[in-house]
Amino acid sequence: MARLFLALSLPDSWRQALERRCHGLPGARWIRDRQFHLTLRFLGETDAEQEAQLLVEAGRVRSSPFELRAAGFGIFPPRGRPRVLWAGVHAEPALLALQAEVEKAVRRAGFPPEGRAFHPHITLGRLQNARPAEVRRWLAGQLPLDLPPAAVTSFDLYSSQLRPEGARHRLERSFPLF
Repeated sequence: MARLFLALSLPDSWRQALERRCHGLPGARWIRDRQFHLTLRFLGETDAEQEAQLLVEAGRVRSSPFELRAAGFGIFPPRGRPRVLWAGVHAEPALLALQAEVEKAVRRAGFPPEGRAFHPHITLGRLQNARPAEVRRWLAGQLPLDLPPAAVTSFDLYSSQLRPEGARHRLERSFPLF
């Protein structure tokens, strides 16, 4: 069984800029080794047969290349005790269309429908015992993300291995957009 997800990889310039923001918040467990990505669909534990079907269906996804644009910072959940700190991405129509096509492919491969609405973001850290006031202060102190648009020409299948120090992601396959 493999723990899988479909995502957009980010250019080095974005990963470096995001990594520079990952400090100064007590109680945050920052994403390590610049493993930043934009998840299109988390799949979880997947057996070999389901993975094989997923590869076929993901290969059938059709979408034109487009650009990502950064859109500030936020937290999940938006109310209550924050658990995830993220960098936002504009919900461009082409991104939303790609995610919808990926969702259709995942369902054709036999996975259940996603229970949550798609909110394009890049997880920067998990918040453990971070005080809400400190999180608000960190968010308020961030300058706007001044990143160049990032060209999206493919989406990727990753495996994820959970470890005590955090998940390790490995690129398994890329699917070109055309």
